[in-house]
Amino acid sequence: MEKYLEIEKSIIKKFRKEIWSKFVRAVSQYELICENDRIMVCISGGKDSFLLAKCIQELIAHGKFKFEAKYVVMDPGYQKQNLDIIKKNAELLNIPIEIFKSDIFDIVSHVEKSPCYLCARMRRGFLYHRAQELGCNKIALGHHFNDVIETSLLSMFYGAEIKTMMPKLHSENFLGLELIRPLYLVREEAILAWKRFNQLEFIQCACRFTEKCSLVDDGVSKRIEVKKLIQQLKCVNPNIEFHIFKALDNVNLDCVLGTKKGGIYHSFLDDYDDFFH
Repeated sequence: MEKYLEIEKSIIKKFRKEIWSKFVRAVSQYELICENDRIMVCISGGKDSFLLAKCIQELIAHGKFKFEAKYVVMDPGYQKQNLDIIKKNAELLNIPIEIFKSDIFDIVSHVEKSPCYLCARMRRGFLYHRAQELGCNKIALGHHFNDVIETSLLSMFYGAEIKTMMPKLHSENFLGLELIRPLYLVREEAILAWKRFNQLEFIQCACRFTEKCSLVDDGVSKRIEVKKLIQQLKCVNPNIEFHIFKALDNVNLDCVLGTKKGGIYHSFLDDYDDFFH
């Protein structure tokens, strides 16, 4: 049996509960993929995006409705060895990738403050433009359950607001384009187990100048800090991640000081006295 067929089988069979079922549940629960969608699946070269691509392929093959997918790798200026690893994995996994180049690394290399933040914004812009060129109406990214939890805590601890990474978003600047995160309910530990079971090796960070980034400014060290904090909390409460996630889906607006909608702030005092009317 071809290696990629064994890998596909492992998603459906061995990791059905941890990966496949949660992927399908997210797609259904959050209405991420619809019939006749044309989705650009973004592959960075890491474990998450490659697993996403395989899940999308399986859904096309075994799903209840038809949709199309384009598997795209943006090369922002990767070193040759990293790009070769991406190509090798795409071939191994039987994913027909399309690579397009950008000069983001060259541009960002001259930025001293928060280069990673600027890089992320520029990469997103290039991907949206490419999706439009391909006639796609959705862009799929490989963010998973743990990314959601960590981002939510980072927003609270360092952004002074309660907000989370949403399962889907309408683009504000590219009309008709939507960003979706089909691995939204899949835990990172399951992805790592799938990677180890299939003896796969993916790139982790292909940035040419990570050593020049300010870890405090770009948030990398803060995310590591939050990861460690969550692990410590799990020693006391093994369900802490689920509780954090559920809290974001169970906000009691009667017991918060203020909310923001469409950029407009509303205090609990605005209608406090209406209680007696």
